[in-house]
Amino acid sequence: MVDILAIGAHPDDIELGCGGTLLKQLDAGFKVGLLDLCEGELGTRGNRETRSKEARAAAQKMGVEFRWNARLPDGFMFSNRENNSKVAAMIRKARPKLVIAGALRDRHPDHGRSAEIVREAFFLSGLQTLELESDGKVLQSWRPQLLIHYIQDYHLVPDFVVDIRPYMEKKVEIVKEYKTQFYNPGMDAPATPISNSDYFQQLEAKARTYGRYIASEFGEGFMVNRPLGIDQLMDLK
Repeated sequence: MVDILAIGAHPDDIELGCGGTLLKQLDAGFKVGLLDLCEGELGTRGNRETRSKEARAAAQKMGVEFRWNARLPDGFMFSNRENNSKVAAMIRKARPKLVIAGALRDRHPDHGRSAEIVREAFFLSGLQTLELESDGKVLQSWRPQLLIHYIQDYHLVPDFVVDIRPYMEKKVEIVKEYKTQFYNPGMDAPATPISNSDYFQQLEAKARTYGRYIASEFGEGFMVNRPLGIDQLMDLK
C-alpha cells in the first residue's frame, strides 16, 4: 500500500523527527503513510479535537497517502499483547517496505515506549501463524524490510544522517500547523518545553548540528538496532 510508514507516539512527533526526510522521499516518488499511536489527549496545550484537526492539516500539506491513529492511551502506552497486536495489524494493512519509528530513548516516556511497541509490532506483523484482523477481515502477514528510528528531544549520536537542506523550510511550515503546541502570544495556555518563543531556532540548530556530520546545512539523524547493508561502498557519503 505504501513504501514508507512513519510512526509517532503523538501527533507532531513524526513531523518534528523526520518531516524533512519524508518530504525528500515523497519528492523521489515514494508513497508515505503516517500513523500516530495516540491522540495527544493528555497534552498540556490543545485537546483531542484540535490536535486531530492540526494533524490532518499537516498531513495534507505534506502530501501523504493517509494518516491513521491507533488510539492507544496517551501517557500510558506500554508494550503489551493488545497494543503490539493493534500496531502490527496496522503495519499489515499499510504493507510498507520501510518503517520509521520514534526515538529509542527520549525525555518523554511515551517516545521510548512507543519505539518498543513498534519494534515488537514490526516482528509480529511477519508471523504467518498469528491471526490479526482489521474491520472484521483477517490480514495477511507482512514483513517490512527495515525498521529505523528518528531522533527527538534528546541529542543522540545518529547512525546515519539524511541531508534535508532543500526541505527544512517546508518542514517548519508543516510543523507550524500544530498551532496549539507552539509559541502563540495570544494563547492562554501553560508553557511547555516546545512552546517557548525560540523553539524553532532550537529546531533549526539541531538540524544544523546533524547536517554538519555530512557537510550539509541541515540534516535529520536516525538510529538502528542492527547493522545496515549496502550494495556499493561508493554509495556511502
